[in-house]
Amino acid sequence: MALRRISTRLGELDCQVVEALPEGSPPELAVILCHGFGAPATDLVPLAPELMNLRPALAQHVRFIFPGAPLSLASLGMPSGRAWFHLPQEVLMGQQRDWDTYALTVPEGLPAARRALMGLVSAVSAAAKLPYGRIVLGGFSQGGMVTTDVTLRLEEAPAGLCILSGTLIATSEWKAKAAGRKGLPVFQAHGRSDTVLPFQAAERLRDMLTQAGLAVEFLPFDGPHTIDPEELEKLADFLVARLPPR
Repeated sequence: MALRRISTRLGELDCQVVEALPEGSPPELAVILCHGFGAPATDLVPLAPELMNLRPALAQHVRFIFPGAPLSLASLGMPSGRAWFHLPQEVLMGQQRDWDTYALTVPEGLPAARRALMGLVSAVSAAAKLPYGRIVLGGFSQGGMVTTDVTLRLEEAPAGLCILSGTLIATSEWKAKAAGRKGLPVFQAHGRSDTVLPFQAAERLRDMLTQAGLAVEFLPFDGPHTIDPEELEKLADFLVARLPPR
C-alpha cells in the first residue's frame, strides 16, 4: 500500500490529505476527520493508515482529510494546540464541568468554526468531484461537536457522521435541525469512564438523534476519553458501508 500524504489548504483551513488510491483513480468517498480541543492539527492523521490496514477497501477507494482547527492555543501554553472554538475559563480549569447547562448554549465561536468547516466540505467536494452524499464527516471530542453541527446544517445530507467521544451542545438548534436528517447513518462511540465529557451526555446526544429519525449505531466501551481499538474496527466497517455499491 503506497500511502501518500500532502499538506494543502482547502477553503480557509490547513489540511493533511492522506490516501493510497491507485495512481490516477479518483476517490469514491472522502472522509473528513476533525481533531479535539488542545490537540495538534495532525493528531488524527495516524488513523488513516490504521483504518486502511483494517479494511483494505478503504485504501482502494477513500481520500482522508484531516483539517487543523483555526484557533491557536499558544496563549494558554499549548504552542501546537488548536481549537475549533474556545471553552470558558471555568470549564478549562475543571472548576465547572456542568455539561448539562453547557449543552443548552451555543458556544461562542461555533458559528465561525461552522463556516470554516462548511467551506472545507465545499472545497473537498469540488476538488474530488464528489457530491456531499459521498463525503463522511466526523471527529473526536470537540471535533465531533463541530462536525455534528455542520452535518445537521449542510444544504444536502453527507454520507454519514462519526462522533468519537463527542457531546451535545446547542441543544435546541440541533434538535430542530436533526428532523431534516432522518435516516442519516451515524456512528457514535463513547467511553463509560470518560471524565472529560460524561457518558450520560453522550447517551442524551444519541437519544436526541435517534428520536429525530437518524440511524445511530452506538458503541459504548470500557475506557476513558480516548479512541478504543474496538471503536476503530467499527469505524472502519461504518466507512466501508458508506462506499457506493459495486
